[in-house]
Formats: sequence, C-alpha cells, structure tokens
Amino acid sequence: MCSQNRLLAINAIAERTHGGVQSARPASLASYGEDVFNAETMCKYLPRAMSTKLLATIQKGTPLDSSIADAVAHAMKEWAICRGATHFTHWFQPLTGGTAEKHDAFLELSPAGKALMGFSGKNLTIGEPDASSFPSGGLRSTFEARGYTAWDPTSPAFIKRHANGATLCIPTVFCSYTGEILDKKTPLLRSLQALKKSVARLMGCFKMPEEIITVTLGPEQEYFLIDKKFYLLRPDLVQTGRTLFGAPPPKHQQLEDHYFGAIKPRILAFMTEVENELWRLGIPAKTRHNEVAPAQFEIAPIFEDLNLAVDHNMMVMEVLRQVADRNGLVCLLHEKPFAGINGSGKHNNWSINYGDRNLLDPGNDPHENAIFLTILAAIIRAIDLHSDLLRSTTSGAGNDHRLGANEAPPTIISIFLGDQLTDVINQLENGAVTGSKHADAMLIGVDSLPPLARDVTDRNRTSPFAFTGNKFEFRGLGSSQSCASANMVLNTIVAESLDYICDKIEKLPEESFNAGLQEVLKDIIREHRRIIFNGDNYSSEWVAEAERRRLPNLKATMDALKPLLKPQNQKLLVKYGVFTKAELNSRYEVFMEEYHRKVRIEGGVALEIARSMIIPVVAEEFGKIILAQRTIQGSRQSYGAAGLRTIAEKLGRATDKLITSTAELEAALEGKHEGILQAMEELREIVDLTEHLVDDSAWPLPKYREMLFIY
Repeated sequence: MCSQNRLLAINAIAERTHGGVQSARPASLASYGEDVFNAETMCKYLPRAMSTKLLATIQKGTPLDSSIADAVAHAMKEWAICRGATHFTHWFQPLTGGTAEKHDAFLELSPAGKALMGFSGKNLTIGEPDASSFPSGGLRSTFEARGYTAWDPTSPAFIKRHANGATLCIPTVFCSYTGEILDKKTPLLRSLQALKKSVARLMGCFKMPEEIITVTLGPEQEYFLIDKKFYLLRPDLVQTGRTLFGAPPPKHQQLEDHYFGAIKPRILAFMTEVENELWRLGIPAKTRHNEVAPAQFEIAPIFEDLNLAVDHNMMVMEVLRQVADRNGLVCLLHEKPFAGINGSGKHNNWSINYGDRNLLDPGNDPHENAIFLTILAAIIRAIDLHSDLLRSTTSGAGNDHRLGANEAPPTIISIFLGDQLTDVINQLENGAVTGSKHADAMLIGVDSLPPLARDVTDRNRTSPFAFTGNKFEFRGLGSSQSCASANMVLNTIVAESLDYICDKIEKLPEESFNAGLQEVLKDIIREHRRIIFNGDNYSSEWVAEAERRRLPNLKATMDALKPLLKPQNQKLLVKYGVFTKAELNSRYEVFMEEYHRKVRIEGGVALEIARSMIIPVVAEEFGKIILAQRTIQGSRQSYGAAGLRTIAEKLGRATDKLITSTAELEAALEGKHEGILQAMEELREIVDLTEHLVDDSAWPLPKYREMLFIY
C-alpha cells in the first residue's frame, strides 16, 4: 500500500506541474511595511509629542515614558482594526527556540453589557501567559505557572494574517513571576546595551563626537522544499524533521548544476508569495536563489538593527513554512534533512555602526584606520578567549549532523582574515617594513592603512568566523536555530575586549596616545593570533595544528554545552548583566534536556519505521526470491539459480541484521544517548542497503531521488 502511495504521489505532482503553476502577486514597494506599526504609522496615529517620545526610545534608546502607554495602545488598536485585526497577542521567544503567542480579542464589555473594542496601556505593556509548560531548567516548579511578558518598543508591532482574519502581534520579553528571564530576547537586549556602552567608551578615547550606535545583522536563511505528498509518507520527516533512512541516489549534488540554476516555476511562485508577505511585514528580503543541494534554497535580507533582524528571521521561518503549506510543499528547516548532501545553515553577518559609519570598514585616513584596527584586535581577542562559548550557541541535535562538511564550518572556531588583512596584522605586530604584500610601516595614527576594498579576499566557506570586507560572517548557526544566542555571546565578548583595551589606552598621555595604542594592539595580536587561520578548515592538518595551538574542538552537543558552566564564562556574562548564574545554569539544563529528548524521539521513530515498514517488505522480498528458487529447482532448470541464490543470501543476511539492529536500538533506548546514536547509525546502514535490494515498487518510503528532484 505504501509503495502504491509513492506512485500516486508522483503522478499527482506530475499532473500539478503539467496543469501549470498558480500565480502569486509580486511584492511591491507600495505594500512594503503596510502591516507594521512603524515610524510613519506612529506619526499618523499619535499626537506629535507622543510619537516623538516613542521614536526617541526606539531610535536613541532613551527610557520609555510610561505616561504615553494608553495613547500608544489606543493608536495601535485603531490602526490594527483598520487593517482587519480582531485580536492581539504578546509575541515572545521562549527557550523552545521558536516563538509563542496567546491571542486575546479586543472585545470588552461596558457596565451595561455593551460590546466594545478596547485595548489599554496595560494590555500593551504587560501580559501574563501561563508559563508552566515552557522550559525553565529548574528556575521554577511546574506548579508555578505565572509568567510575564513585557513590551519591547524597539521592535515594532506587526499584523499576522490568516484565512479568516488578522492578529496584532506585539514583540515582548518573557520572564518568570520571580523575575528570572525565560526567553532569548532579553539576554540579547542586555548584550546590545553592554556593547553599545563599550563602543561609546572606545570612541571617546579617540575623541569622536557622540553618535547613535547600532549593531547590525544580516542572517542568510537556507532551507529545503519537498512536495507535501512525499513528506506525509515519511514518518521520520513528520516526527523529527530529517530522514532517518534513505540511500543516496546515483546523482545528487555532484554536478553542482542546481547551485544558482534557473528557479523552477513552482518554486519561483512560492518565493514570490513569500517575498510579498515579508515585504508587507517590513522584512527587507532581497536575495533568493537555488542552493548547492537539489531542492535546497536560500533567502537573504538587507542588514538591519540586530534586535529587529533576529525578530524578523523568526518571522521569515514561519512565513516560509506557512507559504510552503499553501503551495502543497513542505519547508524543511532541519540542519541535515538528507544525509550525504549539504545541510542548511544560517550565515550570521554581524557589524557595528557609529552614526553613518560602519566600524568594520577600514576607512581612508589614519584616524579611521586606528579605530578599525583597534576594533579588529578586540574581536580577535574576544573570539580567542571565548571561542568555546560561541561554539555553545551552535550546539544542537540537528547541527551535530551538519557541522564539519559540505560547506558547513567545523567545530573548531577560528577567524579568517584573508591574505591582505593578515598582512596588515603582521605589519602591525612588527611595526616596521616587512616586505610583504603592502610594505608600509604600520605606525598607528601616522601612516595610512593600505587601502582595502570591501572584498579584500576570496571567500573561505570552511571558516566558522570570516571577515568579508565590512562585516564578520559567523557560519556555524544551524538553519532552525534562533540568531539571538550567538549574537548575545558575540556582543558580550566583544564588549569585554573593548573595555580591556579602554582600560589601557584611557591612561595614555595625549602626546603618546598613538604609540601607546600601537603597543597595546601589538600585545593583543601576539597573544591571540593563534585564532587566525586562512586555510582549509576541513583538513586533517588543521585539526592537528589547532590542537597544537590549544584551540578547543567541541565536536558534539554534549561537550559544546559545557562552556555554559565554566566559571570564567559565567563570570563574564554575569559581569555584563546578561545573565545571572542561575539563569546560565538553567539554560544548560534546558538545552541538554532538549538534546536528549530529540535523540530519543529519533531513536523511537527509527525503531518503529524499521519494524513496521522495512522488515515486512524485506522479508516479503526474501520470500519471493526463495519461492523463485524453488520454482527453478522444480523445473530442473539451472539458469538463474546461482543469481537467485546470491540475492537470497544478501536478503537473508540483511534480514538477520535488521532483526539484530532493531533489537540493539531497542536496548539502547533504555540507556544513554551515545548508544542510541550508534545503534541508529548501524540500523540506517543496513536499511539503506536493503533499499537497493528490494523491488522498487514495494519500497514503502519515498526515496531521495523522488523527494529531491520531483517537486
């Protein structure tokens, strides 16, 4: 029956393709941001004095004036109702890694019982969702259900639409009754505050006029699309997000013909609909293309304020899933949904702006060069000292299968600077003519840095943390992961290194500032240059070299989460007010428990599929071959007997191995997770082998060649 369903699914997809593709309304500038309570809308719906106060909070970080809450709530409600909204929700990001919302109608009743549409300042600023079932890592007991959400005015409210209406969504932070943070947004906001303070301090050392500081992010989002008919025939995809079984087809991504290839009409219609929704939500989706693996794609936005970009990326993932469903597709955001081909990541492009200037652009004069080199040195120091903490933010059951191959960076964190910038670092360290690519004496504040184009080097797709002209690209994040944790760590460790430098250069006399700064930066480069590596991060030579340099290699989630408990890491995050020690310990417990649960779920699904779907068809195939053998023997024919005997032997051994492997997996599920992973791998090996032995028309699961190429 399952094999017949495979054929029916293929025929249905073929008929759909033959029948044409539904057109989608293209995104337009006229609709951009129309479902966002943005600055323009605020000015339209609020008195000028109140909109000015609110915009000052959003744009300059001034404290929120609580007296305007009722007026803002009324304006937001009127605007939302005009846009078709009937409900509102506090939209937050709990430790599940996704988003959460509880919808309340604008409905209120007057003393006389008349129905009214109401929304107060209290409704806007504070919510009280039931928090008992959200992970807390021991911060609270299950019976302590009370939790609070609080409005984040720096991320604008927006409207989510559905088939029968719309809901006003208000981005919020989330904490427990006793004040412990239970979300991913709050630590991010705290780290942004710390980094901006440190950047302002550094710029003061350089006598720069005060400017607005923004940290920017551009997260590139990779994903797979498969037809929903295939998805529903794969219990492993439905339950775990990845294929636990599946033999690689003879052709997958070897020819690299999918990468940047012409986008198929059905996929292009999907992408157009996605962009239309994102533009309405004020999400600046700019780039779309085929990725390396078949059925893999990417969407990338224009850079935005980091907090907003993180919120927007969470919305992008939701829109991708919903629009795919409407188009008869399924969007797979798992880091490794298909074995043997590229996994999906989320390239985290991070930078710092001071007013209109990107501080990771080198600049054209000695003063700007000195600032650039100081910040670069701070980042090198930060990554070297805390690479383990940054690695912890990429941990997870899905990413464990992705990291280390197929354009995903390895688990050893290093920095790629490229030849030209590395040459500059060498000259900075030596402080004299070196005869390298740019033989200039690097005297800070005296000689100009050699002009650096935005793209000063080729890309290194194997590097976890690469300088790419005017930003750093952190490639370790998995496609399903929130950007919040990685950027929270990055902000905090860079803030600490900037403060370290400021502690030294603030004491320098003005007349010897440049010379003193150069000595400080030289010391940092000498002490921390071990983190810089411009070569092939996949090579065995680099693994050995990294070990010699004493760089951590945290290969799997169990090890990668341990840095959360290291005293020096906890001291750093507590010092900058990002977490309390209890909150850090809770996150270790939450993420570790999540990992164990996912591994056990995968093991249980693999066992069920093997026993109820694979073993029966392998046994039936074995029986057919045995029957054919007996028929030949009864007819006294010799032709085919040897061949059938060979096939029967392979199927017989495979059947025995399947029975043994499922029993071993069942036993492993009673023990530790390491045994589960090993037992699953051994079971997969024999299942994938039998896929090539069993009659294709009898195989119960959609195959890779179908899911990856038929859509």
